[in-house]
Amino acid sequence: MADGPQFRVAETSDGELLLDFMQAYYAFDGHGYDREKARAAVIELLQNPNCGRAWLILDGDSPVGYAVLCFGYSLEWLGRDAFVDEFYLREEYRGRGWGKKSMTFLEDAARGLGVRTLHLEVMEGNSAALHLYETIGFHKHQSAFLSKKNAPILRHVTIEWTSA
Repeated sequence: MADGPQFRVAETSDGELLLDFMQAYYAFDGHGYDREKARAAVIELLQNPNCGRAWLILDGDSPVGYAVLCFGYSLEWLGRDAFVDEFYLREEYRGRGWGKKSMTFLEDAARGLGVRTLHLEVMEGNSAALHLYETIGFHKHQSAFLSKKNAPILRHVTIEWTSA
């Protein structure tokens, strides 16, 4: 294991690997997972830089996790903001400083992309993640995070990636 993570922007050829990481992350966090629906969203993200960015987290040349920023714009936050939509490290890399180093990388990358404010969500009961995020300066709000699906889920994708 290296002393710290390296990062590489995910490309369309990394799609299946991202889906594998998503499946592991969703199982860990207790989310439902539908690979085909996720595939459509991953392809859109990887092919449309206006949506955001995805990075693979590497130990040398070996992928050990991933992180995704999704872009938005907010009057309240005075400009471009981003949601740390997904952040996952394999279990053996947790508690070793890799999470903190990865978040520092994401903050720097976001700043370079013109992002003024970062947001993220932590599942109830994930005290380790909450502690990490509070330690590096994220704050809880006195508001509730609500969601509502507003459009049909992407079902058909005309562009496919090839596995390496």
